[in-house]
Amino acid sequence: MEFIGMILVGLIAGWLAGVLVKGGGFGVLGDIVVGVLGALVGGFLFRALGLSTGSGLLGNIFVATVGAIVLIVVVRVIKRA
Repeated sequence: MEFIGMILVGLIAGWLAGVLVKGGGFGVLGDIVVGVLGALVGGFLFRALGLSTGSGLLGNIFVATVGAIVLIVVVRVIKRA
């Protein structure tokens, strides 16, 4: 069941990041991948900065979305270089 929750959070976070960064979506599978990788990046960043959103679905979605946005921006910068 935890795997399904991770996929759901990844899908929502990837979609939100695509909308917020104005790059459009990446398709369902792409949104899931960006969201799950963003969750890893966001979790690392929040721990490194000593920040916490508490536990729960909304906190997880927020952290994953922030991480996904950072991931998208970094990939775009690398692509342009």
